[in-house]
Amino acid sequence: MRRITWIMSIVICLAVVLSGCGQRNAGSVVKDLNEKMTKLDSYQGSGRMVVQSGAQPQEYKVEVWYQTPNYYRIALTNQERDITQIVLRNDEGVYVLTPQLNKSFRFQSNWPDNQGQVYLYQSLVKSIVDDQERQFTSDDKSYVFDVAANYSTGTLTRQKVWIDKKSLQPQKVEVSDGNQNVVVKLEFTQFEFNKKFEKDSFDMKRNMTSENLKSMQTLSQNGSKDVPSKEVGLVEPGYTPKGVAQKAITPTQYGEDKGLLLSYQGKYNYNLLETKPQEKAASTNLQGEVIDLGFTMGVLLGDEKRTLSWMHNGVEYHLTTGDLPVNEMINVAKSVEGPMTK
Repeated sequence: MRRITWIMSIVICLAVVLSGCGQRNAGSVVKDLNEKMTKLDSYQGSGRMVVQSGAQPQEYKVEVWYQTPNYYRIALTNQERDITQIVLRNDEGVYVLTPQLNKSFRFQSNWPDNQGQVYLYQSLVKSIVDDQERQFTSDDKSYVFDVAANYSTGTLTRQKVWIDKKSLQPQKVEVSDGNQNVVVKLEFTQFEFNKKFEKDSFDMKRNMTSENLKSMQTLSQNGSKDVPSKEVGLVEPGYTPKGVAQKAITPTQYGEDKGLLLSYQGKYNYNLLETKPQEKAASTNLQGEVIDLGFTMGVLLGDEKRTLSWMHNGVEYHLTTGDLPVNEMINVAKSVEGPMTK
């Protein structure tokens, strides 16, 4: 009888131990993610991103490349208009490229070390590791973390990150505002660690040329394509800071390009210049900061008088102010991502 009781005790203990083997707590997963980061050599991922910050959701194809120690290539393609913008970092600096318009900005920056990016593995892992009040659940295939979001605007406060249990690859990200509305949703369709890149994969000239070739190939496959008008159509921001009102909309000239100047006054004062640049090669060297607007990348310049510039749907925007806080500049910029109106 004692022998049977002893055997049953061992069986019960083994059952308890084995049942616990399949369950992992947040701490052990975070430790694994940290170890993964220390050994990270390269990765390549692609997916679909939906941004809901205007009247209509905007959909983008996202492709991200990384190679140690600090080479990055992020391509954002507007699915509706088939326009691609590339953010590139190599030994020469950081570039913001719009190949279809032959426009490139180059400047010295420590991007993306100084700000999080929803499509970068490093940013996602860092948000999980840094949040000591993280919430953790899991299902059959994924570890799910609910953590604080750390992006360039205060409107995005939380994010949920799905991590594959076997590979620790990112699967999905949902970023929410203070009202728990999902503003950005990114779903990875493919992700590969230890990707082998060609020697010139992060070269600026190659990226400008290759994307232009893709555009030309699309043109030849689809036949003739409508030539876009050089006249800029009015795009009014959907967001205006409290205590600010629009004062005027004035036709203007910006270099060789026609444009519109929208003036705002009140608690803060700023101007928004909208132009449709001619398709000619233009390269500019700048001292500034890359700003992630969700649907595109912007460049922030200046100190006392600041200008946030970005390209979207063939339109070039310059938001200039002396007193509007940077987070409010970003909020205004994010509210003009909708389609152009005539």
